Amino acid sequence: MTTLTLNVPERLENEHEETVRFLAAKLYEGRKVTLGQAADMVGMDKWDFAELLSKYGVNFFDDSANLAINDAQKF
Repeated sequence: MTTLTLNVPERLENEHEETVRFLAAKLYEGRKVTLGQAADMVGMDKWDFAELLSKYGVNFFDDSANLAINDAQKF
């Protein structure tokens, strides 16, 4: 993985972990990273990260079902 440096207001200095989790969830939601990649970003396993997604308004199950349906329709 590549390291990204982000300048944030000083008041967010203690929010590093929360910020990275939010960013990983939104990157997953936008299909920029896989579930495994997003989980790696925050140091969690896939299933714990999947549970965390709802905190950020990201629905793991709907996306997974839609992807499975789309894959099935290709055949």
